[in-house]
Amino acid sequence: MTEGVDWIARAGTKAKGRRPAYFDDPAIDRLLSLAMALTAEVSVLRERLDTVERLLEAKGGLSRAEIEAYAPDRGAGEERGEATRAFIARVMRGFQQDVEAMANPDPPIMDLVERFAKE
Repeated sequence: MTEGVDWIARAGTKAKGRRPAYFDDPAIDRLLSLAMALTAEVSVLRERLDTVERLLEAKGGLSRAEIEAYAPDRGAGEERGEATRAFIARVMRGFQQDVEAMANPDPPIMDLVERFAKE
């Protein structure tokens, strides 16, 4: 039960242990954390908007209680899952490109020049 929970206070609690560090500059880690928190919020908002649109389409009108009580059927859940995966892929694309570049660095330009000169 969540009645009476102080969500503001809960949001400010610290996790046990050290915060993970992914970059040399802690400011970049904080920026990444902020971006991920905003991504999560946008994802939730997209699902809520999807609920409103589906209820409006089905009923022509709705109440806040209907929005809160809505449970997507399997098809809607699958559509939402796919939309969420696509959204996260778009948000994370820059990071993914960096990871791909580290795994497969471009050959030095002179190697390319020599290869084409031989052909």
